[in-house]
Amino acid sequence: MKISNIYVGGWFQRTMLQLSEIYDFLRDAKSKLELDQEKLNSFHKELKIGKIDYGVAGEEFIEFTTALDIKVKIFEDGLITLNNKKVSEDTLFADIEHVTDYYENKLSPALSYLFSLGAPIPKELANIETIYPYFITVDKATKEQINDLLSRTEKQKYFEFKNDKYDVVRGDKYYFINNKTQSLSNIERYIEEQVFIREFKGQLHRYLNIHRIIWEKIDKVKNNAQVKGADIVKFNAKLDGYAKTISLINGRINQMGSYISTREKIAKSDAELTEFLNISGYRYETLRDTLDYIKQIWSMTKDYVSSAQKLFNGLKQDVTSNSINSLTIVTSMSAGVSIIGLLTKSQPQFTAFGFIYFILLALLVLGANKLLNLFAKKKRYSINDISYEKDI
Repeated sequence: MKISNIYVGGWFQRTMLQLSEIYDFLRDAKSKLELDQEKLNSFHKELKIGKIDYGVAGEEFIEFTTALDIKVKIFEDGLITLNNKKVSEDTLFADIEHVTDYYENKLSPALSYLFSLGAPIPKELANIETIYPYFITVDKATKEQINDLLSRTEKQKYFEFKNDKYDVVRGDKYYFINNKTQSLSNIERYIEEQVFIREFKGQLHRYLNIHRIIWEKIDKVKNNAQVKGADIVKFNAKLDGYAKTISLINGRINQMGSYISTREKIAKSDAELTEFLNISGYRYETLRDTLDYIKQIWSMTKDYVSSAQKLFNGLKQDVTSNSINSLTIVTSMSAGVSIIGLLTKSQPQFTAFGFIYFILLALLVLGANKLLNLFAKKKRYSINDISYEKDI
């Protein structure tokens, strides 16, 4: 048995516009954006780029080699695959770590900086640990040899498929492809499609989990049956933050539909790839249905945070109204004291006693104002909202 290649990859929404920007960077360490040239040069140097090709295979793509024996392929829709060809059975885990390190610590930081301007990535999506699908291709391995590889990497076999050309054994995050007579290019096309499908599904799952987290955070704010006036602004700011996150994620979710259609059309027009896709546990139609479900969930989340914002904006207006009323009371007290003084003609003249009288009056008004403000902050405002049973 010979282990021929290790593949790893990922996907995040891009277009041909970003692909051309990546090409400019990979070729000359250049960008038309206002980015730090020294940083661009540093990232470019770390990649150790060799030969660069720009081609079309259904979609436009860039392919380049590196001095680290890793080949990288980047498609216009954002799909990225990395291939480590210098591998062996004895150094399998070190070889996996080698390609992973290049992806995480060299390529990803470079691309992140290249696209660091514009709409931000919500913090809920940042720093999420990614469990990559690793694809390990072997040549003419026996069943025992495949099982041995599986036992070294996975505890459980999830899927297995066999025919005259290839065998596929899939664990949780490892795919073993035993090549019998198939060309490597066809196997690579299958791997590319599987990376896309798995990453697409993984993103939808993350969006579902983020919806749950944000919904619970909104609930936590709204579940204060009575909230202090001093806390209303703080809660309102939290809701504004959640609304911004929801808006950013909604935008990314709404972009995803077109990528499925393009990938599906290209894949189903390839006779060899269609045979490979028949062994996949996922289908494009299933992804599309799941995407529609996630869109509906996030539409509900958007409406939910909007209703919470309206609720707290109303409470904020109540606090403002109470503050105005307090100011009116204090002003009336001050005016009343002055009028009494005029009517009784007992208002002091410009004497030491008159100065003391003025100071005492000012302190009285200030104290009354602070007392009323304290009351407004401590006053609890009832949150009246309808509660529902959760079934999402």
